[in-house]
Amino acid sequence: LRANSETKTITTKAGAISYQEFHPAETKLIADEIDIALAKHYEFTDEELDFILNYDIKYRVGAKEDSDEE
Repeated sequence: LRANSETKTITTKAGAISYQEFHPAETKLIADEIDIALAKHYEFTDEELDFILNYDIKYRVGAKEDSDEE
């Protein structure tokens, strides 16, 4: 995550504020590899692994849901 982040600075009335902005979508493939390895170690079912990988897409990466599914 840190490798794909960037430091940004904004100026406010109180002065400059620096913060680190993360882009989790850029690390999705690496995170998936880790999740797959852990799923094997903990003997997760294919369904459990699928839930973890899709949860990541929906809530961490911020992929939009199709409006047809709502």
